[in-house]
Amino acid sequence: MKDRWTNQLDEITQDFMSAFSGLTTDQLNWKPNPNTWSVGQNVDHLIVINSTYFPVMEEVRNGSYKLPLVGRLGFMVSFLGKTVLKAVQPDRRKKMKTFPIWEPAKSDIQPDLWERFETHQEEVKKMISSSLDLLDKGTVISSPANSNIVYKLETAFDIIVAHERRHWVQAREVKELMR
Repeated sequence: MKDRWTNQLDEITQDFMSAFSGLTTDQLNWKPNPNTWSVGQNVDHLIVINSTYFPVMEEVRNGSYKLPLVGRLGFMVSFLGKTVLKAVQPDRRKKMKTFPIWEPAKSDIQPDLWERFETHQEEVKKMISSSLDLLDKGTVISSPANSNIVYKLETAFDIIVAHERRHWVQAREVKELMR
């Protein structure tokens, strides 16, 4: 099961590297307008958002995680998980605003972003690979941004992968406007 996510993360990482790693610092930070993120901000956002799952997973692992009451209501876990997963799909028909804790860096993104991104992707894959026992138990977690948004761990991994693909599409659209 973990291969489903880790293989997709490898593919997404390769897609980002192939499409964007040759950009100059100016291109990495170029924005078509003030309301659109640059290629670099899209990637930085993925590092920021995915990293917020690491402490949650650590708390689940060491037994200190406190699931809110809503997380014990199976129908809510299912509903909220499906809702979030649908919202982060790559088709981007509906524009979304991210939670403040997940905003990308506002300053200039530097070319070391690609090393940070590759390292980060490996960390995400390790988090997934080390969670098979938790997946088997049907573990439920909260969104790192809002404890009342709950979903199964399996759905969290689906959300991470779909969200990465969504931002790859968004970054590709920005790059196409650079011409």
